[in-house]
Amino acid sequence: MENKKKNKIEGNVGEVMSAEFLKKKGYKIITTNFKTKFGEIDIIAKDKNTFVFVEVKRRETLKFGRPIEAINYKKEQTIKKVAEYYLNKTKNFDKDVRFDVIEIVGNEITHIENAFM
Repeated sequence: MENKKKNKIEGNVGEVMSAEFLKKKGYKIITTNFKTKFGEIDIIAKDKNTFVFVEVKRRETLKFGRPIEAINYKKEQTIKKVAEYYLNKTKNFDKDVRFDVIEIVGNEITHIENAFM
């Protein structure tokens, strides 16, 4: 339980860091922690006219590999399903969409645009 709580706090810190990072790059943050019955997206933002669905992964070190390596096919499918739900719910059916990953190792942020299709 203690470890799960610590991971949640670290995840939240990573999401706040990521949202601030994206704002500095000129993105408009629409929402964070968008939850549905089939999953969650960490950050939904707009980069000009493109909706950007962002998964944030944070690790203290590279001991267990890069954070992006934790995003498998199943996680990609979940993110896509949640994104589709969001776009339908907000009636943004015909908008450009991109899936990005922000990985944080220690305090170093790497933004990977078009991480998956």
